[in-house]
Amino acid sequence: MAEPPLKQENEQMIARIIEASLRQRAFVLLAGVALLLVGLWSAARLPIDAVPDITNVQVQVNTIVEGLPPLEIERQVTFPIETAMAGLPGLAETRSLSRYGLSQVTVVFRDGTNIYFARQLVNERLQDAR
Repeated sequence: MAEPPLKQENEQMIARIIEASLRQRAFVLLAGVALLLVGLWSAARLPIDAVPDITNVQVQVNTIVEGLPPLEIERQVTFPIETAMAGLPGLAETRSLSRYGLSQVTVVFRDGTNIYFARQLVNERLQDAR
């Protein structure tokens, strides 16, 4: 059975490329090193972040409260802070955690909200909650 003519042409072309590469070893080696250096140089200046930030915009308010049980911390510290944060522009949700000596309120904003704007809003509301 005879091989198709296209396959024979491809094999002949590959054989010619290999023969030329073997005759010009120094050139092929130099071209390979140059390609490697250009690749490394390009990779070092690539403006893409390898691990994109997929977290939402959130501001955490941590308050240290000594000498109170979690239920009292929830009632006296956490709940008033959560209430003060209600109605913020761009607010997506508010989460909280009350433990011995710690109140943590996490204010989550919609995507696209400027983090500095969100921090400013939370700071203003904290001043009002005092």
